[in-house]
Amino acid sequence: MEEDLAALAARLRALPPSCGPVRLIAVDGHAGSGKSTFAGRLADALGGAPVVHTDDLATHDELFTWHERFREQVVEPLSRGESAHYWLYDWARCAFTERRELPPAPVVLIEGVGAGRRALRPHLACLLWMELTREHSWERGQLRDGPGLSVFWDGWIRAERRHFAADPSRPYADLLVHQGKLGYEVRVGPSKSS
Repeated sequence: MEEDLAALAARLRALPPSCGPVRLIAVDGHAGSGKSTFAGRLADALGGAPVVHTDDLATHDELFTWHERFREQVVEPLSRGESAHYWLYDWARCAFTERRELPPAPVVLIEGVGAGRRALRPHLACLLWMELTREHSWERGQLRDGPGLSVFWDGWIRAERRHFAADPSRPYADLLVHQGKLGYEVRVGPSKSS
């Protein structure tokens, strides 16, 4: 697995910068598809690349309308070669409570549902899609989160369906990531195969 991730990391580092001096890489897929775990492992393979989680940008009221906040707080400063500063949402307190600094590293990962959305694609060096069906992803996510969040998941599934119906990411993916028992397999995505 480490060899495959090392090869992918080398491939991503070789891409031209897409947001000022930064190669902004999106890891998108359905909730529960393994995006956070994969992004963490890829960040390690990249030598500790920073990861921005869309869960830190979204709110209870704005599950999918966080992209303007991301553009203003992250994309604009990075595109000027400056450090970005963005606020993290605390889901328990229902408020933005912590500010995080993000220096313009050679590679920055953004992971989460909708990370490859239309509004962000012009700033991306590469869009990776976690290739797992939505039903299987949602089942995994609900098992992970437990029965206490079942009401949240009911609302989330409806919101995710609406988001991807209006703004699909997978057709624009450069690479598809398949998680197997022994690691990850990366294949050419729909945007490169047509």
